[in-house]
Amino acid sequence: QVPLVESGGGLVQAGDSLRLSCAGSGGTFSRHTMGWFRQAPGEEREFVAAIGWIAGTTVYKDSVKGRFTISRDNANNTVYLQMNSLKPEDTAVYYCAAGAILTGMKSLYDYWGLGTQVTVSS
Repeated sequence: QVPLVESGGGLVQAGDSLRLSCAGSGGTFSRHTMGWFRQAPGEEREFVAAIGWIAGTTVYKDSVKGRFTISRDNANNTVYLQMNSLKPEDTAVYYCAAGAILTGMKSLYDYWGLGTQVTVSS
């Protein structure tokens, strides 16, 4: 059983918006930092955004600040990534991850989903 399941990806045009969702079980969600990462073809998986368990502290990759917003609904074990003003360079598979601390280092995340494809056409 995959502990995290992403949804909401798709094909959009530049300037459009998408909202990604990631559903977790109580075990993978409770008291975990939740992060979003992305991987474009031929590139390394990179950090996008993360949100802490307590008080919802957030951190973002510089290039998405002001365009993307991460949020979480602890009662429903779900984390979201609202993506506005999308650009072709945002095209990637987006992965949800759960970890113990608020960080952009992917090696420190313990649980991963299978990803959802986001394609932004110019």
